[in-house]
Amino acid sequence: MSSYTPVALVQTERGVELPVRAIPGASRNEIGGSREGALLVRITTAPEKGKANRAIIDLLAEVLDLRKKDLVLIRGVRHKNKCFLLQGAELSGIEERLRGLVDRDGQRQGKANR
Repeated sequence: MSSYTPVALVQTERGVELPVRAIPGASRNEIGGSREGALLVRITTAPEKGKANRAIIDLLAEVLDLRKKDLVLIRGVRHKNKCFLLQGAELSGIEERLRGLVDRDGQRQGKANR
C-alpha cells in the first residue's frame, strides 16, 4: 500500500491550482487518493472529444462542493496530467475538503458513482 502524498495545491490571485492525474476507463467515477502531489481522479469516460475532462469537472465540482463554472482546466487538455484552477477558492478550504476525501493512506473514503 502506498503512503499518503499531499496534493501540491498552489494559491494564486485567481484561486487554487489543483494538479490532477486522470485515470480514464475506470469502473466508477471516484477520487482515487493522491500520488506524487496530484489528486488521482478515476473516471468511466473515455478520453475523447473532451468527454473525460468534462467528467473530471463534474466529479470535482461535486466532491469539492464547487460550481462547475468555477473549475477551469488550465493545463493538460489532452494529457493525463492536468491542472485545474478552482476560481475564487481558498487554499485552506480546499485542503480541508481534500483531507475529508483522502485518508492518510491515500485511499478514497467515499465514492461518487455516476
